[in-house]
Amino acid sequence: MCHIPVFCWITATVLEFVMKNKESEDLPKTLTELYLRLVLFHLKTKDIEYDGEAETDSCRKITESLGKLAFDQLWKGNLIFYESDLKECDIDMRAASVYSGVFTQIFKADECHMFTGVVYCFIHLSIQEFFAALHVYLTFINSGVNLLKKQSPLFKIFQKTLTVKDFYQSAVDKALESPNGHLDLFLRFLLGLSLQTNQDLLCMLTQTGSSSQTNQETVHYIKKKLSGKLSAEKSINLFHCLNELDDRSLVEEIQQSLRSGRLSTDQLSPAQWSALVFILLSSDLDEFDLEKYSRSEKAFLKLLPVVKASKKMNKRICLHCYSSSALSEILSSPSNHLRELDLSSNYLQDSGLDLLCVGLKSPDCKLETLRLQSCGLSEISCDYLAAALKSNPSHLRELNLYNNKLQDPGVKHLCGFLESPGCKLETLRLRDCGLSEISCDYLAAALKSNPSHLRQLDLSNDYSSSSTKNNLQDPGVKHLCGFLESPGCKLETLRSVSICFLLASAVWSFHFLNFYILNLLQLESCGLSEISCDYLAAALKSNPSHLRQLDLWGNNLQDSGVKHLCGFLESPGCGLETLRSVSIVALQSIGDLRVSAAGAVAGGLRALPSSPQACGLSEISCDYLAAALKSNPSHLRQLQLWGNNLKDSGVKHLCGFLESPGCKLETLRLWGCGLSKISCDYLAAALKSNPSHLRELYLSWNKLQDSDVKQLSDLQQSPDYRLETLE
Repeated sequence: MCHIPVFCWITATVLEFVMKNKESEDLPKTLTELYLRLVLFHLKTKDIEYDGEAETDSCRKITESLGKLAFDQLWKGNLIFYESDLKECDIDMRAASVYSGVFTQIFKADECHMFTGVVYCFIHLSIQEFFAALHVYLTFINSGVNLLKKQSPLFKIFQKTLTVKDFYQSAVDKALESPNGHLDLFLRFLLGLSLQTNQDLLCMLTQTGSSSQTNQETVHYIKKKLSGKLSAEKSINLFHCLNELDDRSLVEEIQQSLRSGRLSTDQLSPAQWSALVFILLSSDLDEFDLEKYSRSEKAFLKLLPVVKASKKMNKRICLHCYSSSALSEILSSPSNHLRELDLSSNYLQDSGLDLLCVGLKSPDCKLETLRLQSCGLSEISCDYLAAALKSNPSHLRELNLYNNKLQDPGVKHLCGFLESPGCKLETLRLRDCGLSEISCDYLAAALKSNPSHLRQLDLSNDYSSSSTKNNLQDPGVKHLCGFLESPGCKLETLRSVSICFLLASAVWSFHFLNFYILNLLQLESCGLSEISCDYLAAALKSNPSHLRQLDLWGNNLQDSGVKHLCGFLESPGCGLETLRSVSIVALQSIGDLRVSAAGAVAGGLRALPSSPQACGLSEISCDYLAAALKSNPSHLRQLQLWGNNLKDSGVKHLCGFLESPGCKLETLRLWGCGLSKISCDYLAAALKSNPSHLRELYLSWNKLQDSDVKQLSDLQQSPDYRLETLE
């Protein structure tokens, strides 16, 4: 309710009144007390402004009349009423004008073209519900009549004394029977009025000494109801009712289990499940991770209200049709807050995604990120997705379909969405989806027709063997270059990596070529050669200003490929910030496994990282790189050439770039490059001539002794140099 402006106004009004008048050391603790103090505030304001005395009978009368009006109309489901309704409750608006400033802020009239004449309403439904509860409470206290139960004409003849316990229990039952929950807040107010503190405020306490026992009986009755089969919404409201009765025992029990880490959802009773939902909703979670509580589908279904209220959800369990349907209903709800949904590693299959797409196509679905990695999807799912997203395209920004066997027909379906005018997708991940150069043709055509949004495109492969590997080859890159050189393309990151390397216990994280509107194009493990470098260099020189990251790991580019790329690197428009070029030379711990991968270098880069892998580069590549970078040196920040057989002569070429005045390189990684002490001498001399930028230097996996790196260690210790890390 704190997001409702009227509620904020009520809170501010009451707090100001309480703190200024210092009537109580305690601020209102319940919703009922807050609204009760609001009414008392207006009564007092009227008395001071008009009567100059204490509370008057006229104020009490208008309060009772408004209460009757509120209850009668709430029971009928009416939020708007006519003057005839006011007259039935003895409310004369002309005579009531004296109460302007007392109830004009609670009750208002409006000329509306939809209705004949003047219509009236409370400024907020919660005000009407409070007055209705106050009327029912006062009627029972003063006359013993329970307005919540229909009474026959013979009632007075055979009247039985209605206990307070029966009165409150009948109210709970009546609210639970309501199909749309229109009595939920009314019940909270009604139960809250039974508290001693609120009865003191009303000065109408008639059951002195019995209130506490009655409240405990009501609390016990509510807990009994919570143990039954109730909807999540009704259970949550009953917890709000317990709060109004100042009973937090169930909530505190679950909170203690959460704090101690001993919460076992397998053993929770229905009441405890409801308590957990209530706690999570009250904590205002932004991201809901189901795995923190349970990975079972039962837990997911119990916690659906939390999912609905969260902006992000991470759910890695085995989804069945029912839970997919339930999730779809949440996405279709006008009150859902979900913006990020991660269902990775759930075996949804096409049937489960079909159910989910019912929610995705709803106008009420505002999902921005959808991750469906490793969900057992096929090209059929792409057809479902494309249809759903085309009908509601304006919100989704990221779509991850990594490791699903979509194949070329699946990409063709997705391109129907990509080329639609409403598509604003920024990130598309199709890593390990069984694609060929045909998919590149589809993508290039779609992106050329609607190029202005896509920032990241991942068409790479994982390091592990898989039947869903992408095999784009040089023709695929040629198709993509048709998009890269188009005027609408503002690609910033293009990643292309080929990892032939498999090591049983190794875990490598590989990234790829990133371009913009495309921000990220990943072509890892795509079987590229130096021919692709020629295509890329030509495309990038024709539209160079946006590319920031270029990754070509693990493709067999060789020195000739690097030479092609350097033609782009030295062009004036090149603003490349990251170029990764890595090569894994040889690993013989699991047999005679040798992987050649490709690397290139960047100029105009802020970061030119690569990894400990041999890219088939030699000292010749260093010569090409140094020349290109010296001609356009101001952007490069990171250069990584791990595992390439550069030798000392290659480092000598690179040092020609390092010592140039325009060089602002901060990180240089030369692990496993066949270096000796001579390389350390070259590097030390270069740093002495240009000491202001390099912070990190990595020389591991070279045959170097401590004495070999002494000059560099001295530079690290000197305050005149910025070198912080030497490994």
